[in-house]
Amino acid sequence: MPDQALIELIDFLEKTNADILRLEKEGEAVLQAGGQREFQIKLEEKAKILSALGEKAWKYTERIKGPLGTEISTRLEQFSTSASAALRIGSVFFMTALLYPEDHKPGEPNDLETYIRELRRQN
Repeated sequence: MPDQALIELIDFLEKTNADILRLEKEGEAVLQAGGQREFQIKLEEKAKILSALGEKAWKYTERIKGPLGTEISTRLEQFSTSASAALRIGSVFFMTALLYPEDHKPGEPNDLETYIRELRRQN
């Protein structure tokens, strides 16, 4: 039987990832038009969403029992911690790199998408 809390968490993470992808796309568009400051604003929005990820997901993760719930909470907090650090230092480069491994290629999933796929396999 599928875990309803996990299904709801996956749905929340997919919506969050869609918001992040939208912000990245909008940011790229304004950057191409010469809007460096607007680009930074979009990246800051992305980082703010990620920095709150662990807290906002808490209502789902607290309902997932056992080691899986703990592992999910830890992983989401890692996303949040990185984003908080990027905001704290104000690094546009760091904000751009959030969710992307060093060897990422265009068209490949970001780290959140990869994690969502892992969670789907758990269900």
